[in-house]
Amino acid sequence: VQLQASGGGLVQAGGSLRLSCAASGRTFRSGAVGWFRQAPGKEREFVAAISWNVGSTYYADSVKGRFTISRDNAKNTVALQMNSLKPEDTAVYFCADRKSFVVATLRLGQWYDYWGQGTQVTVSS
Repeated sequence: VQLQASGGGLVQAGGSLRLSCAASGRTFRSGAVGWFRQAPGKEREFVAAISWNVGSTYYADSVKGRFTISRDNAKNTVALQMNSLKPEDTAVYFCADRKSFVVATLRLGQWYDYWGQGTQVTVSS
């Protein structure tokens, strides 16, 4: 599986961006896709995840109500709609894919099997 993340950019606080993650070579319909982010000098953190089959969604508290994750099974793409962006949302955003679906481990990056290259999101104040 190869993941290609896109859609990052520079936006003012309060603005919106839509990230997209395209998964090629994915032949299984189970598992989940997650978005993670890493700001300079900080550890990678979980942002959101969605299950491939049912479409159940999970969010970090810091983005709940502002970000929405969705998937298009036919196109093997996952989107992250980010609204009401804040300067603290500035980071490199990564999408990751996993074959298994265990709710207790969705927020843990080490449980994901494939990672994209990341896309920069910068929110100015």
